[in-house]
Amino acid sequence: MRRTTAGAIAVAAIVVLVIALAATSVFGTPTPSASPPTGQAATPSPSAATASPSESPTSPTPVASPTASALPEPTPEPTPTTVPAPLTGRLVSPTAAARHPIAVMIDDLWAARPQSGLSSASVVWHAPAEAGIPRYMAIFQEELPKAIGPVRSSRFYYIAWAAEWRAIYAHAGGSPQAIDTLRQKGSGQYVYNVDEFRYSGTFGRISTRFSPHNLYTTGKKLRNTGERIGAKDKTYAPKWQFAPDAPIEERPYGGTISVSYPYNKVLYTYDRDTNTYRRSVTGEKKQKDAVDGTRIAPKNVIVMRMAFGPLNDGHPEKHRLEADVVGSGRAWISTNGRTIKGTWKKAGIKRPTRFYDRNGNEVTLTIGQTFIQVLTTSTTGYPATFKAGSDLPPATP
Repeated sequence: MRRTTAGAIAVAAIVVLVIALAATSVFGTPTPSASPPTGQAATPSPSAATASPSESPTSPTPVASPTASALPEPTPEPTPTTVPAPLTGRLVSPTAAARHPIAVMIDDLWAARPQSGLSSASVVWHAPAEAGIPRYMAIFQEELPKAIGPVRSSRFYYIAWAAEWRAIYAHAGGSPQAIDTLRQKGSGQYVYNVDEFRYSGTFGRISTRFSPHNLYTTGKKLRNTGERIGAKDKTYAPKWQFAPDAPIEERPYGGTISVSYPYNKVLYTYDRDTNTYRRSVTGEKKQKDAVDGTRIAPKNVIVMRMAFGPLNDGHPEKHRLEADVVGSGRAWISTNGRTIKGTWKKAGIKRPTRFYDRNGNEVTLTIGQTFIQVLTTSTTGYPATFKAGSDLPPATP
């Protein structure tokens, strides 16, 4: 009986040893006792991250369920560095594209030349004003020139064009029809009225020219005044369609556009390399901006016919005009060196003037500045001619 008991003890010891060895092979070195021998400091186990031998090797370690705070944040969309400008299609900063447009009436008598600011304008309207003398209305947004002028008086049909953008509208007085309109609709309904007689500090007269051809302003002053009277920046939708320059191999060589007023003649000469229409006007073979000498050379030229008649304002000696600015008529659209005949349409005072080809499709302009030459429906004193360029290079002499 003692031998049997001793044998059982021996077998039990062997079993314990085998279990200990198996545990060591599965779980690694057993974790030392939490209580170190007397006189020794406790040290962290190098395998503290290893599961305890008392844990079941088949039990998976529970995984925490993800929470909303643990989800990755969505990547924000990058802010665009450039966007198309609504009046020209040029790529500009978002800040420039959101500026409130500024329209300025500019003199075109011989004593006013060369004018300041025309090369910086996004769009320029050129139309009869009085006694056969035309007048400009330049619309600025992307660029704010340091000098604009000489500033002259308003007419109703210019207000209608400025109203397409609810522009800050700068002028020095105007016809009775224009002044009445601005008094009723010049607080943001049609435009934001900046009359020199009310906001004299926004304008100034230079000493190198005679009055009334010496009144000037700046883009910065007009912008500041516009902000004070309620004109705010915002996102503007384009009124016209724009596309990049045609490839140079698709552009013609040469070509001209000639537009005449009783006291002015304007000539555009197409330049294939720059894809622009270099502008000349009576007295200026090469029309330049007085600010920095930049040549006036728009990307697009539009000639449109409109019915004009005497403005019965009680001052027949002024020879002021009125026009059927809302309606439709003939138009010639020149871009990329080629001219097509089409129509213009304007459905309301604040509605945009749009241009269409023969088939009634809205035309696409080239990205850049546009000059619009407005003529009367009568060609007497207001002729226009278009000379097409050639698809072949000029012969070498």
